[in-house]
Amino acid sequence: MSDTLVSLQRKIDGAGDLESVVRSMKALAAASIGQYEKSVAALADYYRTVELGLAVCLRRPMTGAADPAGRTSTTAKTIRAVVFGSDQGLVGQFNDVLADFVCKALAALPGDKSVWAVGERVRSRLAEAGFPPAGLFAVPTSVAAITPLVGQILVASELPHDGDETGQLYLFHNRPRSGSVYEPVGLRMLPLDEQWRLRLTHRPWPSGNLPEVIGSGEPTLRALVREYLFVSLYKACAESLASENASRLAAMQRAEKNIDELVLDLTRRFRRLRQTSIDEELFDVLSGYESSSKKQAREGAES
Repeated sequence: MSDTLVSLQRKIDGAGDLESVVRSMKALAAASIGQYEKSVAALADYYRTVELGLAVCLRRPMTGAADPAGRTSTTAKTIRAVVFGSDQGLVGQFNDVLADFVCKALAALPGDKSVWAVGERVRSRLAEAGFPPAGLFAVPTSVAAITPLVGQILVASELPHDGDETGQLYLFHNRPRSGSVYEPVGLRMLPLDEQWRLRLTHRPWPSGNLPEVIGSGEPTLRALVREYLFVSLYKACAESLASENASRLAAMQRAEKNIDELVLDLTRRFRRLRQTSIDEELFDVLSGYESSSKKQAREGAES
């Protein structure tokens, strides 16, 4: 069915309203990126302090379990994973890229898999790929909501599964790179093995005076390990949220460009159709004038 001036004007108005919504979402995404990037930057100094404290504790001999996390075996029977995705759409391939990365990483690991998803969208992608999540967490909507989420994840990840307390805990999320570019990354958080211990013990101390742990070092070590896990989860969540909003910003920029092109095309069609309508009306006027002139000429000749 051919367009009319009224239908084209209605489409132009609708595209303009949609563009206003897209611009609002783009501004919101740009503002959100800033707050999450600032939270990651602010966390860097604390993360470094926790690692330095762990390095001090691990340099002195410990009694009891050799593993700082309280485990004595590194043979994993259960692979537990926390995946940070999104609850909302309009983020391009954000969840698809992450789900593919997680599935490939988990498929290469032996043992049973138990996955927790942060975000309904990534949960559905994982379920379609054959990894139905054992739990689902809502994506935080602000920096203040990250801390409660991390607490929930820590509680869930510390629960034994089928009596297995030697499982491994992995963390997957998208990490921002530059601009709207992000990349999926994975990190094994538990158990904290000998390789992790050696990396920290060989870390150079920033000053010439080495600190000492007062009293028994094991309570301090366990407290620092808990802080290490908390900071790692917090950082992963903030980086995921920054990547999500960067992806949404890029999607809104593409949408805005497409809408601008659509409005331009509709406007050209509207003007062309209006000009055609005006030409037809002028032709009708001229035709009527010529007919009237001829009629008057005939009547004058007859009289």
